[in-house]
Formats: sequence, structure tokens, C-alpha cells
Amino acid sequence: EVQLVESGGGLVEPGGSLRLSCASSGFTFYTYTMYWVRQAPGKGLEWVASISADGLSTSYADSVKGRFTVSRDNAKNTLYLQLDSLKPEDTAMYSCQKSRIIDAPLKYVAARVDYRGQGTQVTVSS
Repeated sequence: EVQLVESGGGLVEPGGSLRLSCASSGFTFYTYTMYWVRQAPGKGLEWVASISADGLSTSYADSVKGRFTVSRDNAKNTLYLQLDSLKPEDTAMYSCQKSRIIDAPLKYVAARVDYRGQGTQVTVSS
């Protein structure tokens, strides 16, 4: 059974940092492209970042480029998202998502992803 469990969210002041984790099990983690997505209250799902199966290639949404960093530890089956210079508009539920196929492209396409975790809440407020 595929499981994706996010953690690390919380309340942080503008300009602050958080590190999110996504613990994965039930599939060969090291062979799948992984994605971070977020959903703010009343808004649709927004792609945030992608990382290749080997961790050597990454891609970011323009809204987070230069502030967020995606990484992975394939030995620990864990995906990470470092959030720096946080802004109030970053407030959202953050989830990790698995590609549907092995070695999927970095470009996020809804039809090419499947399992998504329940998410961890990030709130940026003073």
C-alpha cells in the first residue's frame, strides 16, 4: 500500500523558515519523480516543485523560485521541502505527490500523478 505522510508544517512569521518532510512507503521511492503541491483556502491545487528520481534535477513554480528548495534522501525514502523567506501568500496545505510512472518528466501534469499525502499546514502570519 502506497503511503505518503507529510510533517513539519506550522505557524511562522513572515521571513521565517520551515522544513517539510514526506515519508514514503509501499513503492520503490528511488525510481519515481516526486512533486510538492499546495492548496490555499478557497483556491485550487498549485504545483510548487518537482524533483527527479535521482534527485539531480529540480523545477520550481515562479512564485517560490529562489525561496524554496526541494530535495530527497532515497536511502530514507523521504522527500523534503525547505521553505525560506516565507510570505503570507505561502499559507496553504502542502502535500507531496507521486508520479504515476517511473522517471516521469519534471513538468507537473495532473494526468501523470497519482497518490497524494494528506498534507501539512503552513501558516505565515505575524
